Amino acid sequence: MNIKLEQYKIFNEAAATLSFSKAAKNLFISQSAVSQAIHTLEKELNTQLFIRQSKGVILTKEGQLLQIHISQALSLITNAENQIGHLHELTKGELNIGAGDTLSENFIMPYLVRFNQLYPQVTIKMVNRTSLEIIDLLKTGQIEIGFINLPVHDDSITIQECLQVHDIFVSKFKETKVYSLEDISHETLVLLEPTSNSRHFVDQYFASHGLLLKSSIELGSHDLLLEAAKNNLGKACVIKEFSQKELDFQDIYEIELTQPIPKRCIGYAYLSRKTLTPAALKFIELI
Repeated sequence: MNIKLEQYKIFNEAAATLSFSKAAKNLFISQSAVSQAIHTLEKELNTQLFIRQSKGVILTKEGQLLQIHISQALSLITNAENQIGHLHELTKGELNIGAGDTLSENFIMPYLVRFNQLYPQVTIKMVNRTSLEIIDLLKTGQIEIGFINLPVHDDSITIQECLQVHDIFVSKFKETKVYSLEDISHETLVLLEPTSNSRHFVDQYFASHGLLLKSSIELGSHDLLLEAAKNNLGKACVIKEFSQKELDFQDIYEIELTQPIPKRCIGYAYLSRKTLTPAALKFIELI
């Protein structure tokens, strides 16, 4: 039996994507090279690993069994490579990360500054997108680390919580009234766009109490929400931790709710089946 590690890596990618074409794209090789590697592997093991279909492939029982063990073995190899990478200081490389505008400005920027101080020869590339778009960028290999609003459920990525935040409603003027969820749902509200994970979380919380939030104004960034509240355009739903300066200077005031919105988490994510570069590993260490 003369099976090489590269064949197992190709098999693992094909098993994860259930597509020879996607595996080829992710591995930067031709589809014929993937097909040949799988054919050779099946011949060496004397078993069928995939059932070919018109749209992609599915794993046989033997293929499923092999994937479990190969995935674990490759993970061990990756961990060993990562530990070796930690022994060396970064003198070159590239850090590719993605996050939303709010997270970039209020959470990630200090870590970027520190990273640049420690590893000035590493090029930093950062893109700003929504959480859902960040996940797509991870899957297409355009970024290595993505910062996203949780919860997100996707078996292809590994997610680690790194920050807890609280969604609150604020207004321009201080109020003594304590609002019920129903009270606040009838107010003039300034909210993020419905496609954002932050908005979805708040919408779901109100929906769990049989209430529908209707926005009078929808905006695309957290900074605009704060400006809208400061200009008395309505009661804005903002992240408390990212609004502390405005609260401290009394530019806006937090509205007290009888049932505060539960805390939620921010996390960083990366593809489970891919090895992170030393630059990405060092940045995660800082976080």
